[in-house]
Amino acid sequence: MSGTGRTEGGRGRLGNALSGLAVAVGCVLFLGGFAWGAVQYKPYTVPTDSMTPSIDAGDRVLAQRISGGEVRRGDVVIFTDSVWGNLPMVKRVVGIGGDKVACCGKDGRLTLNGEPLDEPYLASGEPASTTPFTSEVPEGHLFLLGDERRTSVDSRGHIEDAAKGTVPVGNVDARVDAVAWPWGGTLARPDTFAALPGGVSKPGPITPVLAAVVAGVVLIFGGAAYGPVAKWVGRRRSGTGAR
Repeated sequence: MSGTGRTEGGRGRLGNALSGLAVAVGCVLFLGGFAWGAVQYKPYTVPTDSMTPSIDAGDRVLAQRISGGEVRRGDVVIFTDSVWGNLPMVKRVVGIGGDKVACCGKDGRLTLNGEPLDEPYLASGEPASTTPFTSEVPEGHLFLLGDERRTSVDSRGHIEDAAKGTVPVGNVDARVDAVAWPWGGTLARPDTFAALPGGVSKPGPITPVLAAVVAGVVLIFGGAAYGPVAKWVGRRRSGTGAR
């Protein structure tokens, strides 16, 4: 009988130690994930429908802090430009320095350096542009369009400006990686730009950040639940033995 008690006591001490370790590791993962995310990302609420269907008006997105030199064609970026009203805006990069962007080709598609572009991020039936335009992008600048081409106020509306509708790369603050609320998942990098010089950007660390936070929550609650569950099981066994 005394041997049974020692065995159960040893198991109890081991269980308590493991549950405490689980809570400690969970706290590290949870807090570390949040800290990592805070350094890498900033939240932003999209005010208009200019990026539908990729991002709807009112969506809360997570945008990775990057420098302008990290921007690639196809990226959805947040930028601020005094010519555009000096307010944060979200648009898609379709041209970088040295590119010639025009619309529309014989088949109604946007052309980049004379080649028609497939734009899978546009809604079905959405025109590449409602107005014709041509812009040669200066070095160190970006040509930006909304995915909702009928209503988006973007580079097309600034073609007559000195910068030909473009924005300096240094004006980019962040690149949108995911729609956080309502949860829409990560934004895919368009394959249409992958074969061009520079390719497309790599996704930020949003997946491991979320994995660390979720794993931390599971370990914290799992470890914290061990004590009450163990006591309940013990009472059940005691009650069964008494009968």
